[in-house]
Amino acid sequence: MKRILAILAVLVCAGILVQAEDQALIDAAKAEGKVVFYANITAVEPIMARFAELYGFPAEYVRISTDKFIPTVLTEFQAGKLLADVVQGPLPILQILKKEGVLGSYVSPQSANYPEWARDPDGVIQLFGIEYVCILYNTELVKPEDVPTSYLDLADPKWKGKIVMPDPTTHATTITWLVGLKENVFKSEEEWVNWLKGLAANEPMFVASFGPTPDPIARGEKALGISMPKYIITKAPAPLMWANVAEGLFGSPRAIAIVQNPRHPNAAKLFIDFWLSKEAMQLLAEKVGEWVLYEGIYPPIPGIEKAQVRPLRDLSDEEIAYWSEFFAGIFKK
Repeated sequence: MKRILAILAVLVCAGILVQAEDQALIDAAKAEGKVVFYANITAVEPIMARFAELYGFPAEYVRISTDKFIPTVLTEFQAGKLLADVVQGPLPILQILKKEGVLGSYVSPQSANYPEWARDPDGVIQLFGIEYVCILYNTELVKPEDVPTSYLDLADPKWKGKIVMPDPTTHATTITWLVGLKENVFKSEEEWVNWLKGLAANEPMFVASFGPTPDPIARGEKALGISMPKYIITKAPAPLMWANVAEGLFGSPRAIAIVQNPRHPNAAKLFIDFWLSKEAMQLLAEKVGEWVLYEGIYPPIPGIEKAQVRPLRDLSDEEIAYWSEFFAGIFKK
């Protein structure tokens, strides 16, 4: 009995210590007054609002498109004028920023709630979700029997002039996704190249990133596109649905990190802790439609909990440059 009481006493003391440490971080963060968050994720206002409600100071959200993220952050960093305390984006982007010395190190206590493979061994980058890609379609324009059941269907001539997608010559995430299909779906590179040529022959509309892809579909300007399931939520009640293709869904892991020498270091740590919390991940899934790595949390998209969502490997700078040029030869403008 004495031993049990001693163990309980230790646990209670540990809990008090953790609470004290948490409160110390909160107090220090409040004294700093704000945290600045650079990201390329959309519709995260509910998370920003909840953070401010909980802690009494704002998280200033600056959205930067994927194609401008690296040059914007590097320009500010190299000039000694980086305003961001925390950055979030697809893993390839944060890997580049890490290589350039932009990122600092912080291991959040919340990281224990994520798969081991989602944790950076050196404590710099933390994965929290997968930027999953799908075939998104207009339910009023595409009949049930015509809904694609495979990525191969995108090369069907019946979709000529009816597809929208991010520009595969400039959008790094789309480049990664297309190369990921080569490595995970197609039996040979020749088969993949023939599919790319068929997709190109359908003359897809190119936009800068995934953000603009759902609007032409929702308006009925395009019937379908290479897009993301989350827009079913963020663009509701637009007539959008995702195609549950046989090959499953793929995407780039999403990651978050503190910057090197942030202006608001304690607020940055507190924000990362909150971002990785169960509450924030529920908001991200339910309000934004993201695929998160916190176990048991799914977006409220019909059938999405049954989807097989797999992360793609990140491509090197050299690979991105190579495939960008390669796709320019396929998708001639």
